Amino acid sequence: MPKSNYTNQIYLDYASGAPVDPRVLKVMNEVGKHEFANPSAIHELGVRAKKILERARGYIAKILGAHANEIIFTSGATESNNLAILGVGAPHIVTTNIEHASVLEVCKYLEKTKKAQITYVEVEKNGIVDPKKIKKAIKKNTVLVSVMYANNEIGTIQPIREIAKEIRHFNKINSKKILFHTDATQAINYLPVNVEKLGVDLLSFNGAKIYGPKGVGVLFKKRNLSLAPITHGGDQEFGFRPGTENLLAIAGLAEAFKITEALKEKESKRLVKLRDYFIKKIKDIDSEVILNGDKIERLPNNVNISIPKIPSELLVLELSARGIMISARSACKSLDRAESHVIKAIRPTSKIEGSVRFSIGRETTKTNLDYVSKSLFEILTKLKRWYN
Repeated sequence: MPKSNYTNQIYLDYASGAPVDPRVLKVMNEVGKHEFANPSAIHELGVRAKKILERARGYIAKILGAHANEIIFTSGATESNNLAILGVGAPHIVTTNIEHASVLEVCKYLEKTKKAQITYVEVEKNGIVDPKKIKKAIKKNTVLVSVMYANNEIGTIQPIREIAKEIRHFNKINSKKILFHTDATQAINYLPVNVEKLGVDLLSFNGAKIYGPKGVGVLFKKRNLSLAPITHGGDQEFGFRPGTENLLAIAGLAEAFKITEALKEKESKRLVKLRDYFIKKIKDIDSEVILNGDKIERLPNNVNISIPKIPSELLVLELSARGIMISARSACKSLDRAESHVIKAIRPTSKIEGSVRFSIGRETTKTNLDYVSKSLFEILTKLKRWYN
């Protein structure tokens, strides 16, 4: 993949959003030039646009091991999560205390407006939830379990298959049909995503994290699953997401997903080596550095650390001044000054100033990480004079 035009910058915020792959841009340019018609129109150009739409749906379904009519296009993973949770609704939902805001805020909304019961299962200190605790939280009036596949801040991988087994066991014994939803946004780049093997009924992801366009996403919804739409005004997307489809972005998303799947195994192995190399370099710089989340069950591209007494926002700004782009927390909550709910969940009694996330990607090299390590050493040497 070609280097960015910003040759003096090192981008380590791929978990917030990846650059669009040139191959994806090429597909989008072709669609943008020639296929401008509404896919719902019955004239020739509309039929052509519809074919592109359904071809993209078919590509995505094949990779997920799903049927084409189980793929709903949305504006992104946030909308997909909203549709999955609000579409199933009350009375009782089980989730974890480290979910993305687009899950937690919806649950809070249901608590407030629909008097729904929400059980927030606490994860272990390593940032991974115990499937037995999920099972224990299920009640007779539970309608949905929602657990993210991999955490967006600390990168911990959740035992989705094991949770699915616990839910199936409960359903069998109690003659129930509790649905299982996973937000796979961060996992889709690196982990297996066959929905049958995962055992999920609903799965969300977007284009922004897989080197595709922003503003487009997918909700996989198992066939014959009852789901209420959250917007109204048309029959598009099987009636679950009315409005003219964003054909340009959808074509780009499908291409990005194909490329991601082809590169997944090789790229994951490469990133694991870089990730572990970088973690060791950071530990050598400062023995007080804390790695947040499990050391093994974490995404190949995620390094989330806390440094006692050093404000995370200041560290982000210092690195940015040297051309190194990282984040202090989820980009969706970056304007919120409160401490990360994920870090609080795994370290509730700690007085650490926060955390920073380095998320590496396709363009990241060992040379990049050596420069970041050197810069980090110089910055911490300076800051510790002020904050010790």
